[in-house]
Amino acid sequence: MKNSARISKGNANNGGSNQNFNRLAPVNNSKMKNRNRMGGGGGGLSLQAFANAKTKTDGYNPALIKKQREFYKNAKYVNKYKKSLKQQNQEQGSSQATKSVEDRNENKEVGERHRGKRQTGNKSAYSLKEIYEKKREEEEKARMEKEAIIDAKKRKKEESEGRRKAQREKMLKRTRSGQPIMKYRIEHLLQTIQGSND
Repeated sequence: MKNSARISKGNANNGGSNQNFNRLAPVNNSKMKNRNRMGGGGGGLSLQAFANAKTKTDGYNPALIKKQREFYKNAKYVNKYKKSLKQQNQEQGSSQATKSVEDRNENKEVGERHRGKRQTGNKSAYSLKEIYEKKREEEEKARMEKEAIIDAKKRKKEESEGRRKAQREKMLKRTRSGQPIMKYRIEHLLQTIQGSND
C-alpha cells in the first residue's frame, strides 16, 4: 500500500461542504519504508499465528494412518485369541462335567460289582489291558495305511517326473544344424489329441 487514499472532509473555510471529496491526499511513504526496513512492516505473522499454522494438519499423515491400522489389526487378533480361549475353556468345562458324571456312574457300577463278587480287580485290569492293546493296534493300522498312501503318492510323483524328464529330453533334441527334431513334437501332439478324444 504505497499510496493509500485519504478522503478529506470539508473544512470550516468552505462552510463544511464536501467539495474536495474525491481528491486523494498523499501518504508519507518514508514511514512505511522505515517500518519495512526494521522488520515491523505489519505483513508478517505473529509467533502464535505461525505456530498454529505449522501445527495445523489436514488430516492426512501416512505414518499415523499406518500406526492406527496396525493398532486395530493387533486389537482384532487379540479379540480373536480371547474368544478362542473362552471357547476352549467352555469346551473343557463341559467335557469335565460329563467326565465327572461318567466317573460317578462308573464308581456306582464298580461298587455294585464289588458287592456281588470279590475277584473283580483282575478282570478290570485285564479289560484295561485289552482296551490298551486294541487302541494300539488301531493306531498301528492307521499309521500303516497312512504310510502306504504316502508311498503310493511318492511313487506316482517319481513316475510322472521320469516321464516329464524323458519328454523334455526328446523335445530338446536337435539336428546337427540346430533345427528341432519334429518327430517327437508330432508324437506329443498326437498323444495329446488322442488323450483328449478318450
